Amino acid sequence: MRIAIALACACTFASSLNAMVGGAPPAGEDAGGAVVMLTGSHGTFCSGVALTRALVLTAAHCVLPGAGYKLIEFEGARQPVLKDLAAIARHPDFDVNAVLRHRVTADVALVKLAAQLKLVPAPLARDSGSVTPGDRFVVAGYGVAVRGDGKTGGTVRAATLVATGQPGTLQIRLADPATKGEHAGLGACTGDSGAPVYRPIGGALAVIGVVSWSTGPALGDGCGGLTGVTPLARYRAWMVEQAAKMGSPLPP
Repeated sequence: MRIAIALACACTFASSLNAMVGGAPPAGEDAGGAVVMLTGSHGTFCSGVALTRALVLTAAHCVLPGAGYKLIEFEGARQPVLKDLAAIARHPDFDVNAVLRHRVTADVALVKLAAQLKLVPAPLARDSGSVTPGDRFVVAGYGVAVRGDGKTGGTVRAATLVATGQPGTLQIRLADPATKGEHAGLGACTGDSGAPVYRPIGGALAVIGVVSWSTGPALGDGCGGLTGVTPLARYRAWMVEQAAKMGSPLPP
């Protein structure tokens, strides 16, 4: 498995660039309108999703200690503008060594912005319900379309993936329904870590998890196989409490 976090940041983008491997189409406002990009001083980039105009949810491994981070917001003719962060809160049970060993951990973080964003936040699911193999989810991120080519990241794209294996409250594995992870298909890649995973609830898409890792086909290295998701159900109470402490409470 490969953690879906960039080795190099590409901070100048063209409107024709792709995101997510497998030819995923550009995301509509329902899936992509609240998705943001985070970049780190060590040359990393990740995705995230705004839950309020000043609070972003992402993966904890995207905002590790020892580096500085900025949020990239696109304005006008897709001009990237760097936004300052005011605070970062990683879940206290997050273990970076577990991530490096590709094991389950609380890979969840909240980022408070210094100034509000202009976008419309995404709803956080109150109860995502149980997950069974074959259930459909929508993933939207800014990651690369070609593994190892940072220039192919920068446009938020979305893919509908299905749950596979034995999904639970600690981890969900998603795959392209056409390839089932055995052959190259749709899936998260470098830069899609922290991307929102949506589930249709009450006629709308609600955030139920974040992308934590990806594999190539047949569990090989790379992308286009499985997309690993950290579900939020176990961590929702912490998120609500932490958001209030950070001065950006989540909607009821």
